[in-house]
Amino acid sequence: MRALVQRVTSASVRVDGEAVDSIGEGMLVLLGVAEGDDEAAADRLAEKLAKLRIFEDADGKMNEPLGQREVLCVSQFTLYAEIRKGNRPSFVEAARPELAERLYEHFCERLGAKRGVFGARMEVGLVNDGPVTLMVESRGAAR
Repeated sequence: MRALVQRVTSASVRVDGEAVDSIGEGMLVLLGVAEGDDEAAADRLAEKLAKLRIFEDADGKMNEPLGQREVLCVSQFTLYAEIRKGNRPSFVEAARPELAERLYEHFCERLGAKRGVFGARMEVGLVNDGPVTLMVESRGAAR
């Protein structure tokens, strides 16, 4: 699993012009699921993100974890785009939709995240806080 994590002051997702969900201060997580991922990978990644110290403490240093802040998670299979050859992205590493949706839902439940609509064409809005943007993978999430 791969997650692009953005520290935000607000984020929202819309589908077909309709608001689906939104958050205030917290994390926007774009989540990609690969073939071979499982619930254990989702658990490790959710735990890592919950403990990730990317929020500022009273001294202005990135030293605080998520805590009571909110999370908005959006499925993003394009995080597994392969573009080494040619100009058209290949998504052969991305999980099949039935696996990806199950693990996306599991990850969101584990992290207590609000969410977009799996498989829908979504409009994601955000106000970066910092900006702080990190790529986190489940393979290294336990460290």
